[in-house]
Amino acid sequence: VNSGEHKTTPWTDIMAEAEAKKAKQTPSFVSPLKFAVVCSSNMNRSMEAHKFLSDAGFDVQSYGTGSCVKIPGPSADKPNVFDFGAATYDEMFKKLEADNHDLYTANGMLSILDRNRFIKPFPEKFQTKAMDRFDVVFTCESRIFDEVLRDLEERDGDLSQPVHVCNLDIRDTPETATQGAFHFLKLAQMMAETDDLDDGIDDIIQTFSAEDHEQVTHSTCFY
Repeated sequence: VNSGEHKTTPWTDIMAEAEAKKAKQTPSFVSPLKFAVVCSSNMNRSMEAHKFLSDAGFDVQSYGTGSCVKIPGPSADKPNVFDFGAATYDEMFKKLEADNHDLYTANGMLSILDRNRFIKPFPEKFQTKAMDRFDVVFTCESRIFDEVLRDLEERDGDLSQPVHVCNLDIRDTPETATQGAFHFLKLAQMMAETDDLDDGIDDIIQTFSAEDHEQVTHSTCFY
């Protein structure tokens, strides 16, 4: 999570706008589609989108693809590093709170971890979840997109079940994670409304990109 960039829009304004938009996009039915959201550490971007989609009634999981869970520390060269599965979000929250409550409140990490610990127990790594199956995998940057594709292509692929991998490049800050989560929610809503996702996804992406001025990269893999 990059907490050092200049913030041009107040956090409260972004949250208020995102919540208002999310309320308008909440589906009135339960979609059969299964979604995953993937970032690097399963900490900020994927978890914000996980919350948005889950609150809207979608079946969603979230993951990271990195070698470890890395979050800001007392300085740029001293991040807090955890192995996937070695610590829960609650344990991370308590550690950072004890280490420096003021620092981790100011940079937003305590807020992020507090949100996360009420969504699921701990960060999960995408590459270790080979048995999980999804209709759509959302990724949060091009590097993550490539890592997800590489992992899916290395699996057996004996079921001939398609999975649509869609990427939006989202900067790793709390504010842009919220904006990105709204975009993923809108895409999920549009996908849920089509009768045939495999046939309609190109039109969905084209419409979304035209309306939201966001570039979506898409590839289809098979389980």
